[in-house]
Amino acid sequence: MTDTPPNATTAPLADGDDTSIDPRLLEILVCPLGKGPLEYDRERRELISRQAGLAYPIRDGVPIMLIDEARRLDGADTSPGEPAA
Repeated sequence: MTDTPPNATTAPLADGDDTSIDPRLLEILVCPLGKGPLEYDRERRELISRQAGLAYPIRDGVPIMLIDEARRLDGADTSPGEPAA
């Protein structure tokens, strides 16, 4: 007997890779700062907001959509918490 709830899934993420993100999730997520679209960077395991100049990490398959956890993109003149011009 397992402790897995009946509505939980035990299937691996896409491609069997724990760094993959569901494309449907990517369609509905937006940058919490600029409310703009996000791009998935598979190599760095981040969601990129070009509009805000921020990259949000993905840890254990979960996007961390906290501005304080975001990394500034190279060349971004704003600090997290300030929208890019």
